Amino acid sequence: MAIDLATTYLGLDLKHPIVASASPFGRDIDGVRQLEDAGAAAIVLPSIYEEEIEADDAAMVELFETGSFAQPEASGYFSDRVQPVGGLESRLETLRRAAESCAVPIVASLNGSTPNGWVEFAHEMENAGAAAIELNLYRVPAERGASGADVEKRWLETVRIVKDAIGIPLAVKFGPWLSAPLHFAGEAVTAGADGLVLFNRFYQPDIDLETLLPTAGLELSSPGEIRQALMWIALLAGREKAAIAATSGVTTHEEVVKYLLVGADVVMTTSALLRNGAGYLGTLRAGLEQWMETRGFASVADLRGRLAASRLADPEAYLRAQYIRILTGYPSAA
Repeated sequence: MAIDLATTYLGLDLKHPIVASASPFGRDIDGVRQLEDAGAAAIVLPSIYEEEIEADDAAMVELFETGSFAQPEASGYFSDRVQPVGGLESRLETLRRAAESCAVPIVASLNGSTPNGWVEFAHEMENAGAAAIELNLYRVPAERGASGADVEKRWLETVRIVKDAIGIPLAVKFGPWLSAPLHFAGEAVTAGADGLVLFNRFYQPDIDLETLLPTAGLELSSPGEIRQALMWIALLAGREKAAIAATSGVTTHEEVVKYLLVGADVVMTTSALLRNGAGYLGTLRAGLEQWMETRGFASVADLRGRLAASRLADPEAYLRAQYIRILTGYPSAA
């Protein structure tokens, strides 16, 4: 039986639903080509961070200007048209080359901190050839006076100004640490989001007991992390006119299948590729295809959303029942 794995995401036609999310593979054109050759349906490049670009540009300006006024003639040494080229231009060049040479869609990722930064970099990404932009909303509200409503309001305003500034699809990636993720998702769509990426991972520092200093380390995701996104995607699927991308916890094709069952349009992975190499994309696709063939699913469209909450009469009551069942079903101590 021929299996149709085709899907769409952000209006983009994809051969299958497995997308390479932001990772070190996307830092240069060679890595991007590895992902394409391995069979990624689309590729998300690593985020451009406003703070990172500003730091790079400041260092470059300092390098250009150091000693420039030591001699009177030095002030005119550089042409007025010479502009310091920092980290942004390097990242955009990778995006340009990827967009020009790859047959699969290249999605740029942006993580800004100020309104001007969001808009300026989004413009640059669109001009460089991005098929879409993934807006990575990540902020730890360290101010005691910042309420959840304040944080969400700022995020939604960011979505509006970026969407108004570009002519390509916009996906919004956010975390689950909200009192009402479904409400925020709906507000993000109203603000202009064409797609929703669930979920952003929350990275916390550890402490080195020898140096008594914070340490930063990245732990790759594990299959257990899939459950939070599974629940919220199941509740969200079919309720908003926006594409849904699932991310985190993908280790085998089984996680891909589960995400599709609850209603995801595409499934993104990074950790599995960092563990196993870019070629693992082919393993995930083959596993998905074999699973579908074994169970008689002819297409991804037949599979998607089979377990979405929209099929339930009372989703909240069902989830409450599952919560009680989990807690009361654990075996008693011997």
